[in-house]
Amino acid sequence: MVTQMIDSTKKYITKGKTAVIAALAAMMAPLFLPTSAQRAVSADAVFSPQVPNADRAAGNRVFLEHANVLRKADTDSFMILVDDVCFTKGPMFMYCDSCHYFPDTESIEAFGNVRMEQGDTLFVYADELVYDGRPDIEVATLYADYGKKVKLINKDVMLETDVFVYDLKLDLGYYNVGGVLTDASNRLTSQEGEYMPSTKEANFYTDVHLNSRSETDTLDIYTDTLYYNTALHVAELNSFSTIVNARGTIYTRRGVYLTDSNICTLTERPTIVTNQNQTLVADSVYYNHNVGYGEAFGRMVLTDTANCAQVCGDYGFYDEIRDSSYVTGHALVKEYSQGDTLYLHGRQIESFIELDTIVIPADTILGTPERMRLDTCHIMQVYPRVRFFRTDLQGVCDSMRFTERDSMLRMFVNPVVWNEGQQIFGNIIEMHLNDSTIDRARLPEFGFAAQQIEGEHFNQIAGKEMIAYFADSELRRIDINGNVEIIMYPQESDSTVNKIVNAESSFLTADFKGRTTERIKMWPETTGTATPLFMAKRSLYYLAKFRWFEAIRPTSPDDVFVVPDEMEEIMSTAERPAPQTQRKQIQTALPMQQ
Repeated sequence: MVTQMIDSTKKYITKGKTAVIAALAAMMAPLFLPTSAQRAVSADAVFSPQVPNADRAAGNRVFLEHANVLRKADTDSFMILVDDVCFTKGPMFMYCDSCHYFPDTESIEAFGNVRMEQGDTLFVYADELVYDGRPDIEVATLYADYGKKVKLINKDVMLETDVFVYDLKLDLGYYNVGGVLTDASNRLTSQEGEYMPSTKEANFYTDVHLNSRSETDTLDIYTDTLYYNTALHVAELNSFSTIVNARGTIYTRRGVYLTDSNICTLTERPTIVTNQNQTLVADSVYYNHNVGYGEAFGRMVLTDTANCAQVCGDYGFYDEIRDSSYVTGHALVKEYSQGDTLYLHGRQIESFIELDTIVIPADTILGTPERMRLDTCHIMQVYPRVRFFRTDLQGVCDSMRFTERDSMLRMFVNPVVWNEGQQIFGNIIEMHLNDSTIDRARLPEFGFAAQQIEGEHFNQIAGKEMIAYFADSELRRIDINGNVEIIMYPQESDSTVNKIVNAESSFLTADFKGRTTERIKMWPETTGTATPLFMAKRSLYYLAKFRWFEAIRPTSPDDVFVVPDEMEEIMSTAERPAPQTQRKQIQTALPMQQ
């Protein structure tokens, strides 16, 4: 009895030899039959095919529909079929040039121009087929000659490989010798793969590469395990994967990518690296590549290596078209361009582009008319309950706004800034940054500077407008314009302090060195007193608006997240409208300007 099922690997290696033998057998079939030792042969051993009267709807049976030549011995059911051979099994048709047919098990070995068809949607092409028709198996293995491929075509889907196994019971085809699946949107290659025509689902394993066929964008996915739906063009990633597109590279272990709409949802802490040297890590990420919009959920960290900055939070989004972002939930900005890291916290951190119209005057000499130019400026806002810490600088306020155009950082609602033993507070503080370092601060409405000498003794300066100048992160000079009030403890030549000075004037300039006040100049007229300390009453110790806010001063990077009750009380007494109102108005106008 001829072997009913040949091992697929062995068959693939020897299929060339088998095909030659089969072709010779087909040509010589009318002249030769197996020997008498194998079968008893009668003189009437040549038969014409007969189509049995059976129910073709019985999809579990194989029917011989046609063959020009049939050779058969009278001792068993084995047949050799030659020329224009056709079998059916339910809705599936199988065609070939010649075959060996085993009716007892409904098994087939087919050779030459093998073709399987199901309706007008599913086609399989091969050079050789081995089908095991036993009821518990029903598996077809298809082979291609050297230099050719087995092809499965299902509407706009084509799968190509050297050896393809098709399980008719499961309606599942698979390969393990490398293959390519192509549809209208993508091309996928892998070492192993599975495809189910009825559900349009595919699984790929080992060295998987998905490449977009789009002419307007690029997408490459590299992984070892990928599920893909050829109807929806959706890819599911289930192992470490690399996604490359025009805007950057994504590294993830699990995710879903809608390749037509370029929308992906990534989990298990994916990493996104943009072409602008920015890296985003989060527990999960949603990203729409076409509109440039992404959301990050859980322990997000956005690192900008070009600007030496990092933004952290529990949730954030980024809109590339509007160039805006938003972070909340343990929101934190780290800035480390100066070596020592600045830690800045607010309950919400956002950045966006502000539009402004600049009028360019007419030039009568050149003859150019007056015109307007649209100017854009990046804005960052932090609010409410802002706290920041750096070794040499600390501060609090209720909201903060940084404007890129003038490099100004503005603090609103009871802002306080500390530098070493010095404290400055007012209604508004405007700080000018030079390479992320403060070089001057302006308090336009009211300013108060204090420096602790010892215990309850403080140098104090207050006035209508205060401008403080810094060098190497230290306070060096203060200028006050209007309503100057001071309390000072001047040092004697032996560095002792034995008197307190209370004075008032219109203008003041004070120079500092470390914790020491080197010089004070007041003009045009000055009134005041100098009182020996042993005679000074406590009422002389403090100016009317003096407050020492040490209890709310951040003391460490982690302390920026802790809002003391004292700070909550101070900020709640002067609440202002949330700055996001302005942001929304600006963003609403953006599409009209683009």
